[in-house]
Amino acid sequence: MVGQRVIRILDSPAALYRAGAEEFAARIAGAVDARGPCAIALSGGSTPRGLLELLAESPYGERIPWSDVEFFWSDEWAVDPDHPASNFHMAREALLEKLEVPAERVHRMPAERADLDAAACDYQRELARTFGVPEDGPPSRLDLVLLGMGADAHTASLFPRTPALRERLRWVVPSRAPMEPCDRLTFTFPLINRARCVLFLVVGADKAAPLAEVLESARDLDRLPSQRVDPEDGRLLWLVDQAAASRLRLGAA
Repeated sequence: MVGQRVIRILDSPAALYRAGAEEFAARIAGAVDARGPCAIALSGGSTPRGLLELLAESPYGERIPWSDVEFFWSDEWAVDPDHPASNFHMAREALLEKLEVPAERVHRMPAERADLDAAACDYQRELARTFGVPEDGPPSRLDLVLLGMGADAHTASLFPRTPALRERLRWVVPSRAPMEPCDRLTFTFPLINRARCVLFLVVGADKAAPLAEVLESARDLDRLPSQRVDPEDGRLLWLVDQAAASRLRLGAA
C-alpha cells in the first residue's frame, strides 16, 4: 500500500450510511477549504443510493458546500439517462434534484452513445477541461471517488479478467460486463488511484467471501479487481457492515 488503508466495520447498513456521510462531509469541506471547488465521482447500485439519500437530508444538505462540488461518475451502463438502471438516473433522484445542483456542475457519462470508445475519449476530455490539465497527460486528481464491490470482486465496471483492468494510459474506457446490460463506460485504475480519497461501501452477506479475499488473501489482480484500488498518495477507506465483514480475520480501525 502506498497510501493509507482503513477498514471500518459498522453495525448495520444505516450506521454505514452515516459513517459515509460524515466522510463525505469532511472530505468535501476539507477540499474546498484547501483548493476551492472540488470534484467527486459517484457510483451506482442500491448501497450508494442509501448514502446519497442521506446526504440530501439535514444536516448534510445544509452542511456540505454543494455549490462548490463538480459531480462525475466512476462508471455507467449503456442505457438512456432516464432508464431505471442508469447510475446517473439514480443519483439524480436520490441527491441531485433534491439539492438543485446546477446542470453545469453535473458531468454524466454519455454511455447511451453508439460509439462508446468516442464517448470514453470525450469524457476524459471533459475531466481534463474541468481540472485544467492536458487530456493526454497524467490523470486528473479527484477529491473523492465512491465505489462499491460486486460479488465477483469487481468495482466500477472493471470486471475480472477483462482488458480494462490492464489499461495504463486512458482514464476512461468502454467495458463489457458478464450481465445485462453488458456494455459500460468505466474509470480505469490510473484515474481511480490518483484520487485523494477512495471510499468503498460494502453491504451484505453475499459480499463476505469476496471481501475477505480482496482484503486478506494473496494478490490475484485479474481475478479480484478490487485489489487493484491502491491510491498512490491518498486515503483508501473501506466501510463494511457486519454481514459483509463476517469472514474477515484481520482487525479493523
